[in-house]
This record gives sequence, C-alpha cells and structure tokens, in this order.
Amino acid sequence: MKAQIIIAAAVPLLLASGVALSAAYALPEERVITLPPGPGADLATAHCAACHSLDYLTTQPPGLGEKKWASTISKMVDVYGADIPAQDRATIAAYLNRVVGTR
Repeated sequence: MKAQIIIAAAVPLLLASGVALSAAYALPEERVITLPPGPGADLATAHCAACHSLDYLTTQPPGLGEKKWASTISKMVDVYGADIPAQDRATIAAYLNRVVGTR
C-alpha cells in the first residue's frame, strides 16, 4: 500500500520534470496463419483477412455448419460492409464448413 502511494505521488513529479516512464517488454513473434488448401481457400483468405486475422476463423467452434457460415458471411457483408461478391459466398461457406467444421 505504501509503495502505491509513493508511486502515485512520484508520477506527476516525474512527468512534470520531463522524465519519461517506460516499460520494457518483448512482443511475441508474429505467427503466419495459413488456411488449409482446397476449393475456396484462396477466396476465404483474400476476403476474410481483409478485415481480421485468419486465426479468428481457425478458432471458431467446430460443427457450425455450412448454413451458419453462410449466415456469418452475410452478416459480414450486410452489417460490416465486407466486399465479398455474391458468387463467392457459397464457396467460402462450404470451404469453412469443411476445414473448420471437421477439426
């Protein structure tokens, strides 16, 4: 408790005196995420990674089903404005159902 009070009192003094406070830490190495090959992999990679990391796809629970993936893709287009052409959506949903739904 005393340490917190001392630190709380010292911070404004350090900032006022121009002393910068910094913490040194190491970031983990960036992992390259790739989706398994197959029909639709290139479309899923291109369209999904435009907005978020591909590990977001690979960490979804298995067994969502193709209908749920199609619904999710529609939400990405309708709600978030994802630029996924209508002719690619079924292919992406089928692909995600195959690779995520069976792990």
